[in-house]
Amino acid sequence: MTNITDVQVIAPNFKRRLSGVTATIVRLVPVQAADIKIVATGPVLPAHVPQIPLRALITMPRRPTRVWHARRNVEMIGGLALKYLLGKRLKLMFTSASQRKQSGLTRWLIRQMDAVVATSDKTANYLEGASTVIMHGIDTDSFVPVDDRQSLRARMGLPTSGPLIGCYGRIRTSKGTDAFVAAMIEVLATQKDAYAIVMGRAVGDDQAFLENLHNQVRAANLADRILFKPEVPTEAMADWYAALDLYVAPQRWEGFGLTPLEAMATGCPVVATRVGAFEQLIVEGETGMLVEADDIPALADATRAALSRKDIQHWRTNARAHVEKNFSIQSEAQNLTKLYRQLLS
Repeated sequence: MTNITDVQVIAPNFKRRLSGVTATIVRLVPVQAADIKIVATGPVLPAHVPQIPLRALITMPRRPTRVWHARRNVEMIGGLALKYLLGKRLKLMFTSASQRKQSGLTRWLIRQMDAVVATSDKTANYLEGASTVIMHGIDTDSFVPVDDRQSLRARMGLPTSGPLIGCYGRIRTSKGTDAFVAAMIEVLATQKDAYAIVMGRAVGDDQAFLENLHNQVRAANLADRILFKPEVPTEAMADWYAALDLYVAPQRWEGFGLTPLEAMATGCPVVATRVGAFEQLIVEGETGMLVEADDIPALADATRAALSRKDIQHWRTNARAHVEKNFSIQSEAQNLTKLYRQLLS
């Protein structure tokens, strides 16, 4: 644990269950810690993340001024309580990824912040006041292409011949997992050598949703070609992207959406819907293709078109270069740290 008296920035994570916000904090804070004294705090954080226990917030010295970087309503409320009830010297900052009109409470909380970050231009348009757009980045040293995808697939127990198409993440309606399955049933009916992978976790009511997808695949006699895989640890994900010929992001709604960046960093082109930040992440015709959300025939057609492109290797090269140039995690960390220093000054 870090000594609280040395801390300049606190990134709270008040949610126990793994989420996109939690993943952001876990990957960003260790990178940021190289440039500024930052810690995370929360009930469940990996040991490698610089952190302080939640109880340390109560007893930490009121001075010097620190930045409190919230990413959820409950964390904005926590920062306000520390500042106004316990007298801690805090500059309050909030990052929003939402692309819909916020509730009255959220809008009030945001007005109390000293700085607001939006993760995309679309998100900024939903905010009432001024914000700084800082897009997410990824670790391009961890997400890398492989020279021999067939050998990688063999090691992973995946089909070694024919195109392999993937869709990863939470399994639920908003993520469009059912749209992916429906499109793949169409694609694989004519692309006889292709395979598809659905990987992720379904919780609560979504378990019935997942079982229905299994039933659809079985009814189409494609259970041996549309493969359902369980969620794997974050550190294992790079290989699952690198093994693919094409990644599909079929979301109906998304705040930002990191999976296309992770895929492209491994040299995997992407077909995605026009939601979240995808239109800013994907260069259409150069690193992938975009279709309208919930348009299953268009999703199937784009998948077939991408796989049939003679220049798909060029797409693979472009995808990697695009992420390295524009979406490194180091760039995200530096831009956030610059804002922290402005608040502290």
